[in-house]
Order: sequence, then C-alpha cells, then structure tokens
Amino acid sequence: MYLNKRCFFSFALLFGFFLLGNTAFAQSAKKDKKPVVVFVTGDHEYSGEETLPIIAAELEKNYGMKTIVLKAYPGPNSENDIPGLEALKDADLAVFYLRWRQLPKEQLAHIDAYLKTKKPLMGFRTTTHAFNYPKGNENEKWNAFGEFALNSPPGWGGAAKHTHYGHTSSTDVTVIPDQAKNPILTGVTTPFHARSWLYRVLPDYPTKGSTLLLTGKAVNPEHAAIENPVAWTGTNSFGAKIFMTTLGHPDDFKIESFQRLVINAIHWELGMKIPKWKGKMDINVQYREAK
Repeated sequence: MYLNKRCFFSFALLFGFFLLGNTAFAQSAKKDKKPVVVFVTGDHEYSGEETLPIIAAELEKNYGMKTIVLKAYPGPNSENDIPGLEALKDADLAVFYLRWRQLPKEQLAHIDAYLKTKKPLMGFRTTTHAFNYPKGNENEKWNAFGEFALNSPPGWGGAAKHTHYGHTSSTDVTVIPDQAKNPILTGVTTPFHARSWLYRVLPDYPTKGSTLLLTGKAVNPEHAAIENPVAWTGTNSFGAKIFMTTLGHPDDFKIESFQRLVINAIHWELGMKIPKWKGKMDINVQYREAK
C-alpha cells in the first residue's frame, strides 16, 4: 500500500512538472510566434502591388514578422481574381490596397470570414472604393466595404460626396494637434508634402468614433477645396481595430515620415510596441494612370 501511494505521488509530481513544462513551452512558443501580415493588392492605378511588397520585405527583414503578398491575377487591372485569399485565415493583420474589384463570391467569402474574426485591418487610398459590383448584383453590398470595414465613405461619389480635388493637385499633410503624442505618429515629422491629390471624405466620414491623426490641405486644387483627414484609426462595424489612410500614391512611399507612419500603424494594429526605426526604405515605384 505504501509503495502504491509512493508511486502515485511520484506520478502526480512528474505529471505536474509535465503540465508546467508544456504550459511554459506553449507560452514561449506563443511569445516567439511571428505575427502574420497578409497584404491584398489590386488597384489599377497606384502600383500597390509594387510598393506594399517592399513594406512586406522590410517587416520580415527588420521587424520580425511573417508576410504574405497577394496580387490581382494576371495583372493589377484584372478585377475578378486575387488568388490565395485563403491565407487570410492565418493572418493576424490584413492590409488592403484595392480599387473597384469584382471578385467572385468564393473569394469574397475569405474576406468575409476574416472580417468576422474581428482581427485588425489596414487600408490605403482607393480601398475606400475597393469593390464595384453593378446594381442588383448579389455582391453589391461589398461596394460599401470602405464604410463597414474601414470607417470611410461607402464607395466613390454618390450621397457620400466622396471625391478629390484634381490629379494635378497635391497635399500638404500635418498632424491633428491633439494627436501629437499618439504612438502611431512617433517619428512622423510634419508638415510633409504628399503627391496624392486630396480625397474629400467630409462631412460624414470617417464614421463617428474614429480618431483623426493627420489632416491634408490641397495644394493647387482644380476646384474649391477644404481640409480633410488623411489618416485615422477606429473600430469598424465588426468590432475590429482599423487604420485607414487616403494617401498612397507611389511617390508618398518615398517619404520617410509616411514610411514610419505605415510601420508604426502595423505594429499598433498588432498590439505591439512601436519599434525603433530601422531606417528609410528605398521605394522607387512609378505611378500608373488608371485605365
């Protein structure tokens, strides 16, 4: 009887150490796991399929992340196919740079599933009008992706009055004063001059509850212009953390302050500490006029 009890207690002790070890291992593995960032591109105009892979490579090289870049097939002007969207199921952050896509419902299902996880999202410029399904199409609701996913206007023009101030204009960018200490703006020196022509999102967007980070003033606008927010954070209709910027012309990516904004925002979205800056990236991508 004594031996049996002794064996039992020895077994219990070993089992306890086993559980403790496994728990410690699991916690360590979780801590060491690289966050996965999935970039989804296809924008006709701004060469997001070229600028964002450079950001992705920088995240892997200097910031300890794993990245996957998805591109419209067979080219950026192809509106109906972005292969590999199933990768979103493993993403910790999804970054979108889209313009007027008409993806099939089986591909939309991967985006829909991601949205329902309430994991964070990031969007660039034309992602305000990411989809463009014809009236009456079964996927027409996706035309409002900008609103329900990124707190921006629900598509281009229309009642939202979402427009811009002319391709020959550009934008002076400054910090919203009460956000000067926002961690996303760490090292983001303003004012800086962006090649992106200013998007109008006011008066109704970003949606209520969003936090405005940067504002833009149109330079040499082609018609009467007002200042508009060009970067904001918030919580979308699914309850996910979001970061959205209406900047994103390829020349904007040459600006160190814009690069820092993007890197900082990615870390913030992932709940990570804003990192020490690893230096300016060499991003030299050409603008491609929309067709």
